[in-house]
Amino acid sequence: MAKKQIAVALIGYGGAFNMGLHHRNAMEATGRMKVVAVCDTDPARLVTAKEELGAQTETFTEVGKLLKWGQFDLAIIILPHNLHAPVAVQCLKAGKHVITEKPMCLSVKEATAMIDAAKASNVMVSVFHNRRWDGDFLALRQIIESGLIGKVFQVEIFAGGWAAPRGWWRDDKAISGGLGFDWGAHFMYWLLQIVPAPIADVTGFCRKLVWHQMTNEDHLQAIIRFADGTVAEFEQSQIARVGKPRWRLLGDRGAILAQSDHWQVNTEVNGLATEMKVPFLPGEHHKFYENIAAHILDGAKLIITAEDARRVIGIIEYAERSAKAGKALKIPHEAE
Repeated sequence: MAKKQIAVALIGYGGAFNMGLHHRNAMEATGRMKVVAVCDTDPARLVTAKEELGAQTETFTEVGKLLKWGQFDLAIIILPHNLHAPVAVQCLKAGKHVITEKPMCLSVKEATAMIDAAKASNVMVSVFHNRRWDGDFLALRQIIESGLIGKVFQVEIFAGGWAAPRGWWRDDKAISGGLGFDWGAHFMYWLLQIVPAPIADVTGFCRKLVWHQMTNEDHLQAIIRFADGTVAEFEQSQIARVGKPRWRLLGDRGAILAQSDHWQVNTEVNGLATEMKVPFLPGEHHKFYENIAAHILDGAKLIITAEDARRVIGIIEYAERSAKAGKALKIPHEAE
């Protein structure tokens, strides 16, 4: 392509975690992307955007007006979860590339609508799963790929503790999608990177026992059975007064246990039982936007695909559907 720089619009510049500025800094570090516009329904946040990004930044309070202006190539959607799909489809239909914050959306149906809209307009849609490049996960993948523990056959994941909800939109099920759509999106993406086999079915268990003032679940469990026989259990809780390690993986030659600053690996070397500490690697989060720029400008292969992100949503959605149905359920598109 003759174009050397991607013009970017940020849709959502809310104050929580200052994610708008975070995205701007990460993408502009590539030298190939430039934020030219910000859209937010709160005028005060647009004032902040101009202060942080520069007075030349165009600002809008409506997505429709932003798209009518149209002088950008890529929209970054940094909105509450329930708005990801409708705003993404609106931008995709207007011929803009799209990246949504995680989670991609709230259902397989929404994810498919986003994928179909991108294909129809011949543009890209991706999801900000930048934690693919977290240092602890990079080390975990390296251990598994080295063969130290053999073939993984069981994965156990835990997130949470005993904590009252904050009382904001992430605790509102209609907006957030539920407990599993926050950290669960990270963990399910990680899981699918280390167990690439198709998912046979999902069994879910949801509990609402303590924090009745908010609509999210208090406790979520998902049992994911893969076509190659691997079984994974994900547990996320706000009512677990005693926790567990974030990761425990069993292979046919050894095991991996998460510690605070390293991985504990138990295996066998030359017939001798061995326990070793494997330190976490440095993070490589810059690779997300480097790949996005290379994909759009140079035609490089996209690393975080919408189809992979849809699989994450499928696990979370169908775990809840399974809990309601009282039986294991298959996820659409897993045979594709």
